[in-house]
Amino acid sequence: MGVVGTKPQGEIDKRCIGCFLKTYQRLFKKFNLGVAKQKEFIAFYQKTIQKAKHLSSPEIQRELNNEFCRIINVDDPFTAEKVNSNHIALDLYREWKPKVHSSINPFDLALRLSIAANIMDYGANSKFDIYSTLNEVLNASFAIDHSGLLKEKVSNSKKILFLGDNAGEIVFDKLLIETMMHNNTIYAVKDAPVLNDVTITDAKEVRMDLVADVISNGFDAPSTILNKCSDAFLKEYNSADLIISKGQGNFEGLMHQNDSRIFFLLMVKCDVIADVLNVAKGSFVVYNQGK
Repeated sequence: MGVVGTKPQGEIDKRCIGCFLKTYQRLFKKFNLGVAKQKEFIAFYQKTIQKAKHLSSPEIQRELNNEFCRIINVDDPFTAEKVNSNHIALDLYREWKPKVHSSINPFDLALRLSIAANIMDYGANSKFDIYSTLNEVLNASFAIDHSGLLKEKVSNSKKILFLGDNAGEIVFDKLLIETMMHNNTIYAVKDAPVLNDVTITDAKEVRMDLVADVISNGFDAPSTILNKCSDAFLKEYNSADLIISKGQGNFEGLMHQNDSRIFFLLMVKCDVIADVLNVAKGSFVVYNQGK
């Protein structure tokens, strides 16, 4: 079983630096960016990395995303990918929902599907296979498995706060929330477009509002950065009995909180997070900091 590593808070792993750039090099091609604008962005990228010791990884991504959007004059560079991800996931939802309801353990299956859907991440990967990942998770062993405790906490909590991650993935979060059948669940999204993270628009598109109260966290980083979130969000955060945090970005923002209310649900998609959690890359994880 993995154990979270002790890398100092706020220190950026050097491996992240190259990963940041790869994301935008892909976008250079997508938007057919001219040499002058590429150089303008690279200059900003280099300046931002130089001050990286003062910023977390998700905060760096926020800075880079906002500058890239300014240069290309586009509010959301991942609009097409997000819409496509939601449509694919909605088709899969219609296939998997009856399977979940008829399964021996609906909670376990819905949980597994929600974690597998975390692969739908254009910030981390330019390509992924959601179909094979969903099938892979069915019989996979979780590298860290606190799912039994999570199920217990769902039953005993008065208020659940669910922190969303990516478009597409959100559809399987919806299926998990439906399966939990909790009457006071709040689903938090990002305040504005950043990478392919979910916003209010994405939540409305998949009708998340039918199963949870949807709110913004008040900040536009691809994470939950508590000291940057809105007072309205923090009120919900502080009063929640259970916090379900999806994805690597939210993990990076909250892993130093040492809060027993938080359960991290994610697929480990890079060596950095694999090292932090002391698990293999590609692992599925349900991790509670109180264990």
